[in-house]
Amino acid sequence: MNKSIKILLKWVVGPLLAAWLFYSLYMQVKAQPDIESSIALIKDMPFGESGWKFWLVILFVFVNWGMEARKWQLLMQAIQPISFITAFKSVLCGVTFSLNTPNRIGEYGGRILFVHEGNRIKAIALSIAGGMAQLIITMLMGCFGLAYLLLTRDSFGSIMGISAFWISIFLYGSIFGTILFVFFFFRLRWIIYLLNKLPYADRFSKYINVLETFDAKILLRLLSISFFRYVVFVLQYIFMLQLLQVEQNAWSVFWIITVMFWIMAIIPSFAIADLGIRGTVAKTLFSYSSNTIGILTATFGIWFINLFIPALIGSLLILGIKIKKEK
Repeated sequence: MNKSIKILLKWVVGPLLAAWLFYSLYMQVKAQPDIESSIALIKDMPFGESGWKFWLVILFVFVNWGMEARKWQLLMQAIQPISFITAFKSVLCGVTFSLNTPNRIGEYGGRILFVHEGNRIKAIALSIAGGMAQLIITMLMGCFGLAYLLLTRDSFGSIMGISAFWISIFLYGSIFGTILFVFFFFRLRWIIYLLNKLPYADRFSKYINVLETFDAKILLRLLSISFFRYVVFVLQYIFMLQLLQVEQNAWSVFWIITVMFWIMAIIPSFAIADLGIRGTVAKTLFSYSSNTIGILTATFGIWFINLFIPALIGSLLILGIKIKKEK
C-alpha cells in the first residue's frame, strides 16, 4: 500500500466513517424513550446499590493488563528476561501506541521501548505467538457463542437480521479457521518456514527463528493466560450492562459478548472509527433490548476504561523515557 493511499484511508476515509457511525448512533440514542432517567442512571452508577460492580470493573483493568504483562514477560524469557513491573510498563506503552494505528498494530512499537536495541526485532517476532494465543481464544469462544445463538435463535428472533443459513456458514468457517490457527500455533516452525520463503526474508530469518524456542508447555501457558484474560473482559462487559439495566440473563449476555469480540477481531478498523464500529456492532447484537443508551454507554465505558486510561498512563511512561534519554 503506497503512502498516498495510507494518508487517504487515515485522514479521509477513517474520519468520514467515524462521523457516519457516530451520527447513526446519536440518532438511535435520541429516539430512545425516557432518556432523562437513563442519563440519571449513568450518573449514579458508581454510587448506587450495585456500585461495587462498577469498582470491580475498574479493578479488572489492572487484572486484565497484568495478565497481558505476564504473557509478555513469559515471551521475553527467550531473548531478554525482564521483571513483571518492566513487562507491565511495556504493555501500557504499547496501549498508547496502539490507539493511533489500524487494528492496534502499533502496540508492539510501544512494547519494544523497554527492550535492548539488538533484541527489538526479535521481540516483535515473539509477539506473534502472544497475539495468536489471544486470537485463538477469541475465535474459539466466538464459535461457541455463534452456536449458542443458533440453538436459541427462537428466543432472540432473527440474529442481526441475518438468516440462520449464513450464520451457520460463518460458524463453520470460524471453526475451520480456529482449527487452522491452533495447528499452526503448535507448529510455529511451519510459520517460520513460510515466512522465510517471502522475498528478502533471509535478512530477517535470524530474528524470526526465535519462535522455535517455544515448546508446547509455554504455548499452553500462553493460551491459559489468554483465556483468563478473555473471561475478565467478558465479566467487565456483563457487569457494565447490568449496572445500566440492559435486561437479559447473564448466560445469554456472555455468549452474545463472545460473538461481538469475534466480530470486532476480524473487522479492520482505524483508531478514529473504532469506537463507532464497536457501538454499532454492540447495538446490532443486543437488538433485543430497547435500552440503546445502556448498550452504548457500556460499550464506550469498557473502551475508555480498558484502553484510554491505560494509554494515558503509558503516555506518561513514554514521556519519562524521553526525558531520561535527553538527560
